[in-house]
Amino acid sequence: MAPGRGEIRNEALSPRSGDDVVVRALYSGISRGTETLVFNGRIPESEHQRMRAPFQAGDFPAPVKYGYASVGVVEQGAPELLDRVVFALYPHQTRYVLPAAAAHVLPEDVPPQRAVLAANLETAINGMWDAEVRAGDHVSVVGGGTVGCLVAWLAASVIGCDVELVDVNRQRAFVARALGVSFAPPEQAARDRDVVIHASGSPPGLELALQLAGFEATITELSWFGDQQVAVSLGGAFHARRLTVRSSQVGHVAAAQRARWTTHRRMELALRLLRDPRLDTLITGESRFEDLPDVIAKLASEPGDTLCHRIRYT
Repeated sequence: MAPGRGEIRNEALSPRSGDDVVVRALYSGISRGTETLVFNGRIPESEHQRMRAPFQAGDFPAPVKYGYASVGVVEQGAPELLDRVVFALYPHQTRYVLPAAAAHVLPEDVPPQRAVLAANLETAINGMWDAEVRAGDHVSVVGGGTVGCLVAWLAASVIGCDVELVDVNRQRAFVARALGVSFAPPEQAARDRDVVIHASGSPPGLELALQLAGFEATITELSWFGDQQVAVSLGGAFHARRLTVRSSQVGHVAAAQRARWTTHRRMELALRLLRDPRLDTLITGESRFEDLPDVIAKLASEPGDTLCHRIRYT
């Protein structure tokens, strides 16, 4: 298939080795940012290897089997994992084989329907670490997509922090309220902030993030723009205000935590944090697996108010 088109294909399961498990999918989540870039073929050639999903099949630009937010039940494998509900960084697929170490068991009190947020929450955790949010900080999160909302929710748990979610879509005010943070459209956003985190995926959002930052503040960039060229205003007061723009990417544990944290430990933290039922507000739709090609095509062209869209397999 070519970029901008999708289909469901049948394939035989790989033989299971001694350390593998067979998982029957219950749900998966669509990452509206990265997956729509992949769907539209907007992965720069220089990033074809770095942007591979853990269990991706095929090569960019197409055809590829992509995705990294699957929740399912272990049907075969180690006795201690049998019938356990697990999360895996696996593409959208009804049944699959993977190493047991890649199957993360859900806490008993985390519903499988909510666990599709685990990969996005792991990204948000890493972003928080990179942003170095501290007690009492005034924090602005620009971009109310799934990752941005999760970052705002995490920042609000830091004692004394004043957190404002900023988005052009005023409907995000209802989501912000549910998560316990304040909301502002760009023209009303607070200035002189201690920490600014950008997650809108749009050049105007990054420009706004620069405007909101206070003296010697850091703007942490969580958006990935694919093959889009982005202009950044480094004139004006940028140098006089001694601003810093820092990248954050989930492929590596944030430097401040890397000496002690592994990606496995980080994922375990994300799964524990999913106990909060308020996070259900971030799942804004659900479709059958059979409808996935049409769903992702629509999200790539007309996302509307979608945050996380869940795919159902049963």
